Amino acid sequence: MIETRGLVRRFGEHVAVDDVSFDVPGGLLTGFVGGNGAGKTTTMRMIMGLLALSAGEVRWQGRPITAADRRRFGYMPEERGLYPKQKILDQLVYLGELSGLTASAARDSAAASLERFGLTDRAGDRVEKLSLGNQQRVQIIAALLNQPQALILDEPFSGLDPAAVDSMVDLLREETARGVPVLFSSHQLDLVERLCDRIVVLRAGRVVVEGTVEELRARGPERLRLVTDGDAGWVRDVAGLDVVAVDGPEALVQVTAPDEGGADAVRRVLLTEGLARGEVRELAVVRAPLSEIYREVTA
Repeated sequence: MIETRGLVRRFGEHVAVDDVSFDVPGGLLTGFVGGNGAGKTTTMRMIMGLLALSAGEVRWQGRPITAADRRRFGYMPEERGLYPKQKILDQLVYLGELSGLTASAARDSAAASLERFGLTDRAGDRVEKLSLGNQQRVQIIAALLNQPQALILDEPFSGLDPAAVDSMVDLLREETARGVPVLFSSHQLDLVERLCDRIVVLRAGRVVVEGTVEELRARGPERLRLVTDGDAGWVRDVAGLDVVAVDGPEALVQVTAPDEGGADAVRRVLLTEGLARGEVRELAVVRAPLSEIYREVTA
């Protein structure tokens, strides 16, 4: 597990990261989200030891992290660190050796990953000859060459087509299956919501919320979707709720009414009134999407 405790980073008078604490448990995908300038990249660089901490501590497996620990981490920076004039396979072998692999082991690992991403026939090309999406694939391969004990990935899905995203997801799931903690940042909230076991949200250098997707969605107001046989417009007259939308037989309402007995009482009223007017085909709780929770906590 990676633990950050009270991380602070100042640039002159500007506090870019302000008392940030969260965990990245082993075997889980943790999404790191926030607007531009929220402090995600700065935090990741501090975890990797690329930026000095103004205050706080990074811990690995319950103890202060060391440079030797970090050498076994796989890291993918937001600003890609590839050499444009160097051939792809040669570059991957070189990066593998820097991470502690022998040249032979690095070559074998790189060749296997290039085949997986459909880049075997480009192994002898210079990086600058690749599309941005394929350069992204090479950067991902570089982060995984030495079977890292943790992964820190800054915008790993940027520029990838849907097929490459699926390949990347499969690869990350394989890493978490062997117990690797994975922290990745992304602006693609739908992807984060679909993939992540845990989510950490930053705003202005501070953690504003963290937890599982379900825990975050449970923070939002409870909504109910009602589907009936007839026009559902009558829900506008029910006390204890706000009507979000009505479209013929379907209504989406938000429970607001502790004074009327709470959500259970509102559900009973909706069910009773709906059955009195005909058949109720559905009455279900609808949780707010992550994008809505994100807008709420970062506003």
